[in-house]
Amino acid sequence: MSTSEPATRRARLLVAYEGSYFNGFAVNEGVRTIAGVIGDALSLISRFPVHITGAGRTDAGVHGWGQVISCDLPIDIDLEHLPRRLTKMCAPGIVVRSAEWTAEDFHARFSAQWRHYRYTVLNDPVADPFLAASAWHVPERLDVQLMYLACDPLIGEHDFSAFCRKPKPVENEPTPSMFRLVTQAQWTEQVSERGSRLLRFEIRANAFCHQMVRSIVGTLVDVGLGKITPGSMSAILDSRVRTEAGQVAPAHGLCLWEVGYLEQIFE
Repeated sequence: MSTSEPATRRARLLVAYEGSYFNGFAVNEGVRTIAGVIGDALSLISRFPVHITGAGRTDAGVHGWGQVISCDLPIDIDLEHLPRRLTKMCAPGIVVRSAEWTAEDFHARFSAQWRHYRYTVLNDPVADPFLAASAWHVPERLDVQLMYLACDPLIGEHDFSAFCRKPKPVENEPTPSMFRLVTQAQWTEQVSERGSRLLRFEIRANAFCHQMVRSIVGTLVDVGLGKITPGSMSAILDSRVRTEAGQVAPAHGLCLWEVGYLEQIFE
């Protein structure tokens, strides 16, 4: 280690953000991203470059409530007051909910056992401006019972190519697997504080491929609209062809809700 770099220790941060303010999570030169803003703030506080890793690389417009970040920070940093300090520096749009020291081999992405996403649909004839940034407004009445039924084939380990944006091929590298293990996929129906009908889709899996949740939600909404039958979901999955599935739901209704880890990795 050079004399200019302090002794460091692995830290774990729990972060929430309003995705409308950012061009996605991952660092992207020239645009404002969650990782870029938090990384710059941590580097300023630490007085040396801090590189951060997130559990999920959310797209532009996607929100986060339970995003987990790992990074190496100076051992003498004031971790107790770091969340408040970072939140102030990263405002508006980012809140650092907690910060703690963790095991040296902890990795926010590769140590994760599962990710839980939530998608919100405002299913009401009249739009709600207070939900415009966090819910997809679908004015036509959705048959949620049909949408419930269409969730069943998603449970288990499947090739989700029909619901994923195909990654660009990389020379001399194998094509990434689209197999994912989904352990939860269900809708809940609620009423907003202003009396509107809210439908929330909860999905949990070991990992997700690009646009997987949004493609599943869009297809399930098409089921609710009567454009696709619930019995077609298995055939869509088996086809492994993206064009067999329905529409892609807009990004702003999606939120990375929670990420799960083995308890023993934390001190």
